[in-house]
Amino acid sequence: MNPKKIGLQKRKKTVDQKQQALLRKVPGVDHVLELWDRTQPVEDVPRAVLVRSIRTTLDRLRTRILAGDGLMDETMFSENQLLQLAAQEVNKSMEFNLKRLINATGVVVHTNLGRSLLPETVARHVADISSRYSNLEFDLEKGVRGSRYSCVEDILCEISGAEAAMVVNNNAGAVFLSLETLAKGKEVIVSRGELVEIGGSFRIPDVMASSGARLVEIGTTNRTHLSDYEGAIRDETALLLKVHTSNYSMVGFTAEVSLKDLVALGARYHLPVMKDLGSGNFVDFSKYGLMKEPTVQETVAAGPDVVSFSGDKMLGGPQSGIIVGRKHAIERIKDNPINRAIRIDKMTLAALEATLHLYRDESTAVSAVPTLRMLTLPPRVIANRAKRLWNRLRKLGNDRLEAVMIKASSRVGGGALPLQELPTKCVGVRIDGLSANALDRLMRQAVPPVIGRIENDLFVMDMRTVQDEEIAIITSAFKRILTEE
Repeated sequence: MNPKKIGLQKRKKTVDQKQQALLRKVPGVDHVLELWDRTQPVEDVPRAVLVRSIRTTLDRLRTRILAGDGLMDETMFSENQLLQLAAQEVNKSMEFNLKRLINATGVVVHTNLGRSLLPETVARHVADISSRYSNLEFDLEKGVRGSRYSCVEDILCEISGAEAAMVVNNNAGAVFLSLETLAKGKEVIVSRGELVEIGGSFRIPDVMASSGARLVEIGTTNRTHLSDYEGAIRDETALLLKVHTSNYSMVGFTAEVSLKDLVALGARYHLPVMKDLGSGNFVDFSKYGLMKEPTVQETVAAGPDVVSFSGDKMLGGPQSGIIVGRKHAIERIKDNPINRAIRIDKMTLAALEATLHLYRDESTAVSAVPTLRMLTLPPRVIANRAKRLWNRLRKLGNDRLEAVMIKASSRVGGGALPLQELPTKCVGVRIDGLSANALDRLMRQAVPPVIGRIENDLFVMDMRTVQDEEIAIITSAFKRILTEE
């Protein structure tokens, strides 16, 4: 036999014997449980959590042994080590999975990081309503059962100019419910260039198919004319749908039909018209130096029967899908039995109503709603914030840490204003002995986690989305990393 092959077999056998010896060292759950009861003063850990944590700890030790982890030896099975590992798993099990974190990505409406922040006054109102009884579905004047929509319908109509309004769990739900109500079993005409896909692979054609409506595509990807809509109308047509392409933009040789012209066409053929605004907004951002986006008010004024949009993106409220429009259409949608399956709860209603109250005065909304405030933040404020963090990091006095200030661009996020670049100031950090990826991982493990981005081998924090009170927290996170690493 080949001598090299014999040597390989001997080494493999030796490794297997070592693994077997280590596996025999792994104690049983009862043994570690007895150690815990004898040495740990902690009494507020539920027994089931403790047992599951110990079992998970021992399973991980076995996995490491079988994987040939070179760090595994008999010291891993000392009483202190076993208790320390079990305690770490217990602490992890007792933590909440949903955690507050610091968004240093520069994406204002970050769909993965909780989307929009609620104003402080709104958060307090939600806490008050959710911890007490409320008139969720009770008419205080008449003393009888009421409608939960009454909490927000009046103020939505007041701000938007619509005849009626209602709210469901999100905008995909709003589109689905509207299509199911107005066009189930019939045809809906949509421009081919407006068949968008939103986050999570939810596509307009898929939502439409689920609602029971049949999609009729018209026009081309880049150009659709009024004659395309009119040519597709027939007895089976139930709705003309226009979708705002908020998460992408098409430039060059393009053409689309205005909502006003589509409404006029719908009136001529006695067909309802719906506009899906996607990420709706009540503020004209062009007044603040941003690109022009159609407001809800402008859209309603164009006369469509139904307008749908999100409450948790540019609006800056809780996750919700808002439907406004003509009374006859909204009442039909309200009466749909499916409505009950996607309705919102009291906390969402409380948050939405309190947020809408701020929009009664635009200047109040821009200063009080965090999403609007971050989008319209003056460059000098961001620069001052970046300088404060930079100075704090320098004062840590550690030669391993290098901090630099960087000019960059923030993003709106939430599928809105895809071409909009927001000038910003970032702080980039490099720590000697740590790669940017390793530093990124350690910052994600901080309490609270700090989520930034990696550029040019730097961990970069965009100060547009970092709040003033979070600068000290970020500094402490770096101080801990420098100490522990």
